[in-house]
Formats: sequence, C-alpha cells, structure tokens
Amino acid sequence: MSNRITTDHHEENQEIFKKAIKMQKLKFFLTGMTFLLPSIVLFGIFMFYPLLRTIYLSFFLTDMGGNPTVFVGFDNYLHLFRSELFLNSLRTTLTFVLMTVPATVLIGLLLAVLSNEKLKGVGIFRTIFSSTMGISVAAGSIFWMFLFHPSIGWLNQLLDLLGIEGIGWLIDPSRALMSVSITTVWMNLGFTFLVLLGGLQSIPAYLYESADIDGCGYFYKLRRITIPMLSPTLFFIVTVSFINSFQTFGQIDMLTQGGPVNATNVIVYSIYREAFVNFQHGTASAQAMILFLIILVLTAIQFKFNERKVHYQ
Repeated sequence: MSNRITTDHHEENQEIFKKAIKMQKLKFFLTGMTFLLPSIVLFGIFMFYPLLRTIYLSFFLTDMGGNPTVFVGFDNYLHLFRSELFLNSLRTTLTFVLMTVPATVLIGLLLAVLSNEKLKGVGIFRTIFSSTMGISVAAGSIFWMFLFHPSIGWLNQLLDLLGIEGIGWLIDPSRALMSVSITTVWMNLGFTFLVLLGGLQSIPAYLYESADIDGCGYFYKLRRITIPMLSPTLFFIVTVSFINSFQTFGQIDMLTQGGPVNATNVIVYSIYREAFVNFQHGTASAQAMILFLIILVLTAIQFKFNERKVHYQ
C-alpha cells in the first residue's frame, strides 16, 4: 500500500515539474516575442505586406491608381515572356551583373590587399578608396554625367588631347551599358574595399609568421593563406554585390533612363516604367515577382555550390 502511495506521489511530482517547465518555456517565449514585436511589426508593414500585395496584383489588371479590376491569372506572366522588351531587359540585366560584380570584387580585393600592407601613409589611401561609401547615388551619377558629357566631359577632352575621337558614352547604344557599369563599379567599390580590408585584418598574424619562417613567398602566402582565410568575407561580398546589381535603379534613372534604344533598360527600371509611367501595375508586379524568383534561385545556387569552398577558421 505504501509503495503504491509513493508511486502516485512521484507521478504527481513529475506532472507538476512538467507543468512548471512548460510555464517557464512559455514565459521565455512571450518575453522574447515582446522584444521582437517592434521588428516584426516593421517587417510586416514594410516587407511582408508589400510582398503579398505584389503577388496579389500580379494576377490582376489594374486601374491607374493600382487597384485590381479584372482577374487574369497567369496572363500577365505569359504576356511578359512573349514580350521582346521584357526579354531584352532580362538580357540587359544579366549582362550588367556580369560586367559589375566580378570587376567590383576583383578591384576591391586588389585595393584591400595593397592597403593591408604596413606602408607609410597607407591610411590616406584607405580613406580615398573607401570614400565612395559617403557619396549618394544621385551625387555620384551627376559627377559621372559630367565626365561622360560628349562635348565638355573630361573623358572626351582627354581623348581629344590624345588625338582620339570622342565617344558617346551615354548616347551610343553599344557603349551606354558599359558606361553605367563603370559608374556602378566606382560607387560600390568603397563598401567592397572596406569589408574586404576588415576581413584581411582579422586573419591571425601567426599564420604569416609561420609561413615566413618556412621561407614562403608573397604569392604563395596570398594563395594558401590570404584567399582561404578571406573566403567567408569574399562569399558575403559576392552574394551582396550580386543581389545589389540585380536591383540597380538610381544610376540608370539619372544617367540614361533606360536608353538609348533600351540599351540600359534593366529589369528594375522596367518595373518602374511599367508601374509609374504606363500605369500597368499588374504587369509591373509580375515583373517584380519574376525578378524576386531569379534572385532567390541564383542566390540559392550560390549557397549550394560556392559555400563548400568557404573556409571557416
């Protein structure tokens, strides 16, 4: 009888203990959600709602105010893939990404490696290389618009001094995308340089000291120590630069407005023009969703294959 009473008492204590643990977990959860609530509200208003609204509008025809009128299902998407203008914007965007991302990362890496050397006055060059971070897209675009001007631009004046005929940097369809790409590389270089320099300075010094004792040369250390140890930072920079290039808008709007002859009509500018010039918000939403899916898939591929090469210390 006493054994049975003891067993019942033990089971009752276990139930009380389990309830106490559940209450403790609930308390921790509610406390955490209280701290997260402002962020969740902001994300909901400025990210989740616009995303859901864009998905919703992509299945409708809309009036000039962006209000849905007629449900058309996937017709907006089918129309886009039959549109030569949209397909051209996709090709232009991919070309633009290939022209800007590798150049930005490689030049930023070269400048970061040079600036990481212990040389007298190197701090001045670090300041110069990172200075584009403090320049807005609008100000930078105006600066390059002046440089690219066909008659008074410094670039054509320099070519004239060398006896070379001036180039229509922003008015020649074969040169315009390259010109905007140069502007974009320059604008993004400060951020890329600064992040890579921070990554270089976080590499432990004893690795280089051990390599020096073994008599390793500069390029051997660069290939076997610097690049592997910098791979997490490089992976981050490549991914961020890749996404930012797909979303480029400001310099396109300031310099070329998608021209000449749609030569710089990247997909984000195409979305803007479709929504706020042509007032076709349904088609613009469909374009936005296609862009979202392209970035999502290509970023997932990057994580799938490139992250394997990342060396974490």
